[in-house]
Amino acid sequence: MRINRILLATPLVVVALVIQVSILARLQLPGAVPDLLLLVVVGLALVYGHVGGALVGFAAGLLADLAPPSDHAIGRYALVLCIVGYAVGLTRPEHGRHRSATVPLLAVLGAAIGSTLLYAGVGALVGDTAARHVGVGGLVLSATVYDLLLAPFTVPVVMALARRTEGEPLTGDGSGTSGTSVAGREAAYGWLTTGTGFKASRNSMKAGRAPKQARMGGRGGVLGRSARNKAARIKGVKRL
Repeated sequence: MRINRILLATPLVVVALVIQVSILARLQLPGAVPDLLLLVVVGLALVYGHVGGALVGFAAGLLADLAPPSDHAIGRYALVLCIVGYAVGLTRPEHGRHRSATVPLLAVLGAAIGSTLLYAGVGALVGDTAARHVGVGGLVLSATVYDLLLAPFTVPVVMALARRTEGEPLTGDGSGTSGTSVAGREAAYGWLTTGTGFKASRNSMKAGRAPKQARMGGRGGVLGRSARNKAARIKGVKRL
C-alpha cells in the first residue's frame, strides 16, 4: 500500500474501533452490535480496490482481535474482514468512481450479511458455539439493520476522504474529465485552425490568380503593342 493510504486508513480504523468498543458495544441493543469498523473497511475498499481492501480489512480485523475485551481467537475477525474487503473492492470500477449510490449500498448490505455469516462459520470451525445460542438469523437481521442505518453517515465520508488522498476528482471519473477537457480544447482552438485554413486557402487562391493575371496582363500588353503598331502603319499609309 502507498504511504498516503496507510496514513489515512490507520486513524480511521483506530477511531472506528474506539467508538465501537467504548460506545456502540455499551448500548445494549438487541441482537448484534453495530459494526462501525466494517463500514470503514467497506468505504476504503470501494476506493482502494480489492488489494487495498483486503489489506485494510486484515489489519483492521487483527486490531479488533487484539483489542480488549476480545473473547475470541486471534485472527478470526481478521480473516472475515480480509475476505469482505477483497470482495467489496472487486466492485470498484477500473476507471473512475461509482456513478450512483446503488453499488455502495449493495456492498454494505452484502458485507453486513456476509461478515456475520463468516464470523459464525469460522467460530463453528474453531469450536465457538455462541452464535447458535443467540440465533444466526437474529444476528444477521440486526447486524444488517444497524449497518444500513449507520452507512449513510459513515461510508460517504470515508470514501470522500479516500478520494482526496488518492487525488481523484470529486465529481465524475477521470476518463470523462479528460475527454471533456480534450473536447473543450478542440472547441476552443478549432476556430483558430479554421481561420488559419481559410486564410491559407485565400492566399493560395491569390497566388494562383496572380500568374494568370500576369499572363493576361502580358498578353494584353502584346496585343496592345501590336494594335498600336498596326494603327501607326495605317496612319502612315494615309499620310502617304
